[in-house]
Amino acid sequence: MNLGLVYMKFRAFLRRFRNEESGQDLAEYCLLTALLTLVAAGIFVYASGGVQAIWAGANTSLTAGETVTSTTTSSASASAPAGTPGP
Repeated sequence: MNLGLVYMKFRAFLRRFRNEESGQDLAEYCLLTALLTLVAAGIFVYASGGVQAIWAGANTSLTAGETVTSTTTSSASASAPAGTPGP
């Protein structure tokens, strides 16, 4: 086979490959979907730390409130005379 013929066929192949765009849309949609997925995952990871902090703060407040309430109730019951209602 002549080297010039191989070169011409290779150039024709490259020209067809460069001009053909039938699969380009699908590739672009796949890349766009992958980018959106990565952005959504990043937002999820970032937001999960914030949500976790909110739940931890609420848990701390509820635990502290329950401790204060149970302490107040038990000390009020202990100091009230018998037969009188507590607070």
